[in-house]
Amino acid sequence: MNASATRRFSKTLRSRSVSARCEHREIISEKNPSVNAFVNVSPRPASLRKGPLSGLTIAVKDNIATTTLPTTCSSDMLRDFVSPFDATVIRLLQESGADIIGKTNLDEFGMGSLNVNSIHGPVRNPFDPSSTLEGRSAGGSSGGSAAAVAAGMCNAALGTDTGGSVRLPASYCGVFGLKPSYGLISRWGVVSYADSLDCVGILASELNTMQRVFNSVAKYDSMDPTSAPTEIRLSASNFASKVMSSKGTTLNGLRIGIPQEYFPKEVSPDILDRVRGVVTQLKERGATIIPVSLPSTSYALSAYYVLASAEASSNLARYDGVQYGSYVKPGLDTDKTKTAQIYARSRATGFGPEVQKRILLGTYALSADAFDNYFLQAQRIRQVIKDDFNRIFRIPNYFSDSPCHPNEISPTIDVLLHPSAIRTAPLLTESRSNLNSYVQDVLTVPASLAGLPALSVPIPGPLGNVGGGSSHSWPIGISIVGQWGTDDMVLAIGKALEDLNKT
Repeated sequence: MNASATRRFSKTLRSRSVSARCEHREIISEKNPSVNAFVNVSPRPASLRKGPLSGLTIAVKDNIATTTLPTTCSSDMLRDFVSPFDATVIRLLQESGADIIGKTNLDEFGMGSLNVNSIHGPVRNPFDPSSTLEGRSAGGSSGGSAAAVAAGMCNAALGTDTGGSVRLPASYCGVFGLKPSYGLISRWGVVSYADSLDCVGILASELNTMQRVFNSVAKYDSMDPTSAPTEIRLSASNFASKVMSSKGTTLNGLRIGIPQEYFPKEVSPDILDRVRGVVTQLKERGATIIPVSLPSTSYALSAYYVLASAEASSNLARYDGVQYGSYVKPGLDTDKTKTAQIYARSRATGFGPEVQKRILLGTYALSADAFDNYFLQAQRIRQVIKDDFNRIFRIPNYFSDSPCHPNEISPTIDVLLHPSAIRTAPLLTESRSNLNSYVQDVLTVPASLAGLPALSVPIPGPLGNVGGGSSHSWPIGISIVGQWGTDDMVLAIGKALEDLNKT
C-alpha cells in the first residue's frame, strides 16, 4: 500500500469511527433514560489511533479505573472519585484504537446478581424496559455493560466477573459474555471485590467483535501479580489449537460434556427445551455428546459466598473515610478521639446494605471462632471442585499439581455445555429478595472457583421474539466452559453456535 492509499485508508477508519461514535451517542441519548446502563458518557471524542480496534466504541464497567471519567463503583463511598491512573485494560484498549464511550452501571462494588444495588438506580433490561412499572432485570453485577451492548449503545463492553457477573447479564440480555481464564486479562486498576476470583470480562453482540477485543487485552502484565506468564499462556493455547485444528470447519470428534448437576429442578422448562435443541444441532454438526458428573457442584455456591465475602471484608477495610473513601463528618454523639467511631460512621453511610451484609459475613468467616469451620472448609471445597474439572477435561491444567486421571466412569471431554442461568430475566419487583439474588449464580460459580474460561452464548426465543410476559420470548444463554487457557477454543465453539443460530 503506497503512502497515498495509506492516508486514504486511515481517513476512512477515522471517518467510520467518528460516525459510529456519533450514532452510539445518539442511541445513548435516546435509550439510556429508560435503560439506565450508563452512569457517565465520555464528554469528548477519544483520541483516535490506528489499531485492531479502530472503529469500535467500547463501554467500561464503573469499577475499572479511568482518568477521564469518575470511577464510583456505584457506591456513595466513591461517589466523586477520579483515578489518577488508567487500568491496564484501558491503556490496551486505547493503544488498539478503541473509543471508550463511557462508564456503565453495576451493583455496588460488584456485589449482586440483578443490578439493583446501585446508587445510580437499577439497570432495566433493554428488551422490554417498560413492560411493567419497573421493567425486568438486566442481571448483575455487570448489568450496565450487558444492557449497553444489547441496546446498541456500543459495540462491546468490559465487565468484571467474580461469580457470574458477566455471564448472567449476558444471558438475561441476549448478548455474548466471556469470563476468561483467571490471570489472562490484567486486573491492575480494577477495584477489588475478591482477588482470587475477580476477572475482567467482555460483552459483545457478535463473536468476531469479542475476539478482537480479547486479542487486544489478553496480555501479560507485570503490574498484576496474578497475570499468567506468557509461556504458560502459549502452551495452553497451543494444546487447545491442536484439538480444534483437527476438526476443520466442522465439530467432528469434539467431545462436549453435559454435566448432570447443572440441570436442577429450578431450571425453567423453556430453558431446558432450548438447551436440548442446541445439543441436537451440535450432534448434527458432528460433536460427540457425553453425560458427565461433577459431584462437588452442590457445594459450590455456599463455598463461593464464604470465600468472596471474606476477601471482600479484607479488601474493603481500606475504605475508612480518612485514607480512602468519602469522609462523613462525625455527629455530636461521636467520640472524635476514637478513630474506630469515625471509621464506622463513614462506612455506615458510604456502604449500601448489601455490601455491609457481605462485609459482616466475611469478617465472621475470618474470625478465630469460625475460620476453621467456614473459611478453611470453603477452601477445601474449592480444591475439590478444581479436581472435579481436571478429572473430566482431556486437556491438562497447567496450574494443577495432579494430572488428569481418565477412567471409564468419567470419560474425558473438551468442553462443558450447560445453561448460563436457571431462568430468563426476572422482574425488578422480584429482585429485592437476597435469596432470589444469591441463587441466580448457582450455575456460574463453579467455573469461577476453578478459574476456568466460560462463554455465555445467546439463544434467542422462538422466531427471535422478545418482550412481553412470556418467558418463551426472552433470550437465554448457554455456557461453554473449557480447561484453563483454552479461551480461543471456547470462543471458536461459541462462533459455531453463533453460526447455527443464524441458519
